[in-house]
Amino acid sequence: MCDELTTADNERFLADGMSRRAFGTAAAAAGFGLLLPSPANALAVKGRDVTIKTPDGTVDAYFVAPATGRHPAVLVWPDIYGLRPAFRQMADRLAESGYAVLTVNPFYRSLTAPALLASGDRAAIRAKVGEYRKLLTPQATIHDATALVAFLDKQREVDSKRGVGTTGYCMGGPLVIRTAAAVPGRVRAGGSFHGGGLVTDDADSPHLLIPKTKASFLIAIAENDDARAPGDKDKLRAVFDAAKVPAEIEVYKGAMHGWCTLDSDVYNQVQADRAWARLLALFGKALA
Repeated sequence: MCDELTTADNERFLADGMSRRAFGTAAAAAGFGLLLPSPANALAVKGRDVTIKTPDGTVDAYFVAPATGRHPAVLVWPDIYGLRPAFRQMADRLAESGYAVLTVNPFYRSLTAPALLASGDRAAIRAKVGEYRKLLTPQATIHDATALVAFLDKQREVDSKRGVGTTGYCMGGPLVIRTAAAVPGRVRAGGSFHGGGLVTDDADSPHLLIPKTKASFLIAIAENDDARAPGDKDKLRAVFDAAKVPAEIEVYKGAMHGWCTLDSDVYNQVQADRAWARLLALFGKALA
């Protein structure tokens, strides 16, 4: 999870080498100064800002899809810093590979994505979203997932005869499992990247919902997250196996919490590209 301990881990990691420190500073200053490479045979895409009604309010989100045709839908849950340029670029890249992608503002009950971005630097945002996250309860996630998947199924760019995929980063990781359990008839694939809180001691822990899902999963774990909770991957594997739910679970060596997001101080391009390739492989099989 992106908490004070994880932040301290990442700061120590960056301090280990001048090149990593310089890169982190540059990436943070630029916001999303790096450019993601387009896939081979990338499709032309079109994106638009959208709003979606839920039982709890109105979600602001970014929807992007190939310019022609109908395609499998993907719902993206951002990390703790919310919907921002880096996630728009990541959505565009996924759309270029043939998916209709909806990336949402998970904190819409409190403020819009632009308002969150205007809150200040990452430390200021992190200080605020602690309260906002409290509204994203398990029941609230059911409301959101149901409404968001229904929205996707109504879009002209979406092939509703094919399964839906969902991805989540950091705090979005647990929302992937909750989404798959909330809409099992539609969600067929889920990817969690440096997800925090997949396994807890609570009665409503996300990992306990796995038997309610009908999806295949990719669980990509940061090395420092695994070091802090080494038993989590084993608990996940046990539940997936008992439920006969397909899952690829891997600790990405040398990758720190946040390594997959383009504007992260610890963005690791090599390992991020490898995780991305595994996601495309999952979607290519599960959403076919």
